[in-house]
Amino acid sequence: MKYVLVTGGVVSGLGKGVTASSVGVVLKACGLRVTSIKIDPYLNTDAGTMSPFEHGEVFVLDDGGEVDLDLGNYERFLDVRLTKNNNITTGKIYQSVLEKERKGDYLGKTVQVVPHITDAIKNWIESVAVIPVDGKEGPADVCVIELGGTVGDIESMPFIEALRQLSFSVGPDNFCLIHVSLIPVLGVVGEQKTKPTQHSVRELRALGLTPHLLACRSAQPLLENTKEKLSQFCHVPIGNILNIHDVPNIWHVPLLLRNQNAHHSILKQLNLLSIAAPPNLQAWTKRAETYDNLKNSVRIAMVGKYVGLADSYLSVVKALLHACIACSLKPSIDWIAASDLEDESAKLTPKDHAAAWETLRNLKIVHADCKSKNFLIMLNVS
Repeated sequence: MKYVLVTGGVVSGLGKGVTASSVGVVLKACGLRVTSIKIDPYLNTDAGTMSPFEHGEVFVLDDGGEVDLDLGNYERFLDVRLTKNNNITTGKIYQSVLEKERKGDYLGKTVQVVPHITDAIKNWIESVAVIPVDGKEGPADVCVIELGGTVGDIESMPFIEALRQLSFSVGPDNFCLIHVSLIPVLGVVGEQKTKPTQHSVRELRALGLTPHLLACRSAQPLLENTKEKLSQFCHVPIGNILNIHDVPNIWHVPLLLRNQNAHHSILKQLNLLSIAAPPNLQAWTKRAETYDNLKNSVRIAMVGKYVGLADSYLSVVKALLHACIACSLKPSIDWIAASDLEDESAKLTPKDHAAAWETLRNLKIVHADCKSKNFLIMLNVS
């Protein structure tokens, strides 16, 4: 089994999930079979009891598993059907180790983070990675692992150590590390700063992992001198420094990786160049360009409990996006808090109450034939 590990540094919310999904798309376009694992270092056993304000929506898998929203990205991007075991949490790992300890499986030994927790993490990854998720027989060629959080977080340390051990045990030809970092621009001069990424990579290397590729998030494309500085101080070849700058829609991210030959660098590291084909992303390119060229829009009212964070209803938004594109329309969503529609809000916040009802009155409930430009979607999430 070949492993691609995606880590993040500097700040959270850089788009590690989209990056990991896009890496999988490019590798799949090269003719390889891909599976995915998401590691969440929180103590919850799953995301089912967490407020969407914490980490966005709770994505429900076909087997009933309540998991992180990034697994929804994996399924949409890679056209796979994952299981609850493809989402590893600290809670799951500690629970499994404590259950073994209670049954006496450790034969009276002192149970410790190393080696018992780290061994449990490695065993979980290796056992789940070989389970086919694309409807075909046999294990996939590559497993893309995303480590949640940022490098240096206390809760991530056992996973970092376990992944360091995994990289050593499987060998350099079977392990590729992509580190996602931020390149901010400060001041009116507009200089791209590399120091945060330098510190993040230094922290990662101190923990025993050295990135093979850097995926740099920025508002604008990286300048050549920025790449040269990153290469010099982060010990990453300049050809392996990828720039994932802001794009009109996330479907452009796999195309960005393809255009920068990210697949070649990954395949070379994993010794897969001999069996991989040039990436075929024609359908993907058409989808991204179709969305960019849409001119007509459709207004959609989304009524829900957690509208303060758009990611709370990410799967619904993505479903609407796909449906709108099929109708050659660009969605324009009006978010309405369900509490603003209640009678009590008319007394406490009359302006919000009036605005919410005015928005609804301006829309019509129609069938899904797209003959009208007005839709209403009511969500009741407890």
